[in-house]
Formats: sequence, structure tokens, C-alpha cells
Amino acid sequence: MAGRRNKLTAIAVEKRKSPGRMGDGGGLYLNIKNNGPKSWVYRWTPKGGKPREMGLGGYPDVSLQAARDEAQTCRQETAAGLDPKAERDRRRNLVNDEKSIGEACDLFLESMAGRWTNDKSEKQWRRTFEVTCAPIRTRPMRQADTSDVLQVLTPIWLKTPETAVRTRGRIESVFDYARSKGWRDGENPARWKGHLENMLPKRRKSDIRHHPAMPYQEVPAFIARLQGLEALAARALELLILTAARTNETLGAQWGEFDFDGALWTVPAERMKLRIEHRVPLSPAALDILRPLHDARISAFVFPGQAEGKPLSNMAMEMVLRRMKLDRYTVHGFRSSFRDWCGDETTAPREVAEAALAHKVGSDVERTYRRGDALAKRRQLMDMWADYCTGRQSENVVKIRVRKN
Repeated sequence: MAGRRNKLTAIAVEKRKSPGRMGDGGGLYLNIKNNGPKSWVYRWTPKGGKPREMGLGGYPDVSLQAARDEAQTCRQETAAGLDPKAERDRRRNLVNDEKSIGEACDLFLESMAGRWTNDKSEKQWRRTFEVTCAPIRTRPMRQADTSDVLQVLTPIWLKTPETAVRTRGRIESVFDYARSKGWRDGENPARWKGHLENMLPKRRKSDIRHHPAMPYQEVPAFIARLQGLEALAARALELLILTAARTNETLGAQWGEFDFDGALWTVPAERMKLRIEHRVPLSPAALDILRPLHDARISAFVFPGQAEGKPLSNMAMEMVLRRMKLDRYTVHGFRSSFRDWCGDETTAPREVAEAALAHKVGSDVERTYRRGDALAKRRQLMDMWADYCTGRQSENVVKIRVRKN
């Protein structure tokens, strides 16, 4: 195949009638049978193997130039150590197995089964793919481009920034998934860095909204009101505040996760946002909430719902805030209340406060070498926070001194 190529002419290919083969060079041949039909053949020898050949189609359906283009692709694959026939079959299978964006989204959701942190996350992802992405669901995944992504994101980018950011990330995940399955090639059109960041309008800082949080100075009075309510959801909210936990971590808590003697709550990795087991030190105030519930338990869940085998609804604690006329705040915002208190009223190191919130702290290298979770320091911090919230301390300002190692 190293000799001269393009030996044939279109006229010679058309006029040849006698049976045999005509070589065009580079492994490409025109094969003529006794009864006159003509077809193209590519011939190659794998490294260390025997000569092989594959048909490229009949003439004149496949022209001389089309045959040369196909042969060039085969030569490149051969040079790369690939089997050109197997590669062609793979390409044909991909064409026959084309997926639309909607189909790719649905299959991605199926692949995530059992990996969701909670039912709410799955519902949110499903709504993104079925409702928000509805305008582009029928678009072939292989043909999808940046304009399709922008069609979804542009109407919501400034209107609902948080939703838009999550939507972009979810679309990016689907395109990565589709590429890994061979349903598309090329760059991810939902990529942010160096791509969409240059196309979508910049948001003002005032457009970026966080979960409305109750000022930590108001939390003690709120806890006092909360303790006057008998609802199970009120107890859940009180525990959530004292432990700085997330909604799903609290409502999904089961009695087997609690060590009363060690005053410790161990949340398994599958229920954590970062998929890392999280140990929560329990203050005396937190234990005071849990013990009566444990004595009267009727379910494996600490906060069982009305449906058997299910915990309270995700909206249960939000409804407590509404009934107390405090729906200007969010349940998740109490984590910010705790963090603000740490920063304003204590000298607790940043990494200890962040660890209490189960946030990722430091670089990948730092986390590789630091295996501990600062439990003793966090216990001191959470005891102080609980004392502050419940009024068990004598002063409003708390100063935490952490001994340096």
C-alpha cells in the first residue's frame, strides 16, 4: 500500500468489462465478475497476520471518489492498529442505535437508580429532563449542539438563576453519559468553562439568591417557641437546628444510626450529599429531644410519617415555619445561621465549622492525607451552639478556644 495511489480514472472504471481486478493503489481494488457486476474491495494485512479484505460497495452506486474516501479511512484505521471492518460495523451500529436527547435523558436516569441521595433529588432531575428540556427532547443526540442547550437555558438564566445552574449541570451530565455510550462525539455543548460562560449573560450579584436564613441572634427565641409545639415535625426541626444537619439527613434518620452512650449520630454515606459517612456529635440538648422519641418509637425512622415505612414528608418542617408565620425563612437556611454564628461569635477554625456542616474542605491532596473528622473539636463546637440556642449559657457571646496541636 506504500506505492502510487489514484491509478484509475473514472473512464477506465466505467469501460472495463473483462473479469479481474484493477488496482487503484493503497489497497483499493475494483473487482469485476464474469457476468459484469463491479464492486470495490479494500485489502490490507494486519501486523503479524494474514492478508484480509472487505467490500466497500458496488459500482456505480459507490463512485471512484467515494471508494477512495472510504479506503483512506480504512488506511488510517489500519495504521492505528484497528480492524477497519470492525470499525465500520461499529459505526453502522451507532447509526442504527441513534438516541434522541429525551431517550438519553431517560436512560441516564435509569442508570442512576439506587444512587440518589433521596427521592426529592430524583424528582428534581426527572422534572428537569421531562419538563425543562421538553423543547429539545426529540432532537437527535448526535446532532445536538450549543444552540439546543441555549434554547433551554436562556429563558431561565436570569429569571431563576439557581434552577438554571442546576439545569446546565444536569444537561452536561447527560451529554457526558451519551458520549461514553457512543451516541455522540465531540465536545460537550453544555460545558461551562471556556464555552457557555462566554455566551450566557453575566448575572449581577443581586441575582444570586441563597436560602433565606434566620439571623442567628433570633434563633434562641425561635427555639423557645418551637419547644412549645407538640408536633413531631417541630422536634425534627429542633434537632436539625441543633445538629446543623440537612433536611433529608434529619428526616431519613433511623434509630440504628444513633449511639446514645457515645452521644453520636452516624449518618451512612448513602444518605449524605458527598457520599461520605458523617459523624454528628450530639449535645445534651439534642439527646433530650431524641430520648423521649426513642422510648415511644413505633418505627425504624426517628420521625415516621403517616405512610407505613416512610419518614415525614420533606415539606413537614417547612409547614412548621409557615404555621409560625416565619415562611420568609427556609429550613436549609438554619445551616447558614449556624455558620454565621461560628464566624461571628467563636474562634473556631474554619475547617472545624465546615466539617460540622459536612462540607468538603481543602484540596484533594489535603483530604488524602487528612483522614480524621475533628470529632472532639466539633463536639465542643456543637455543645456551645446548642447551649446558645437553648439559652443554657450565661452570656450571649461565645468564645471557643481550640488548642493547637
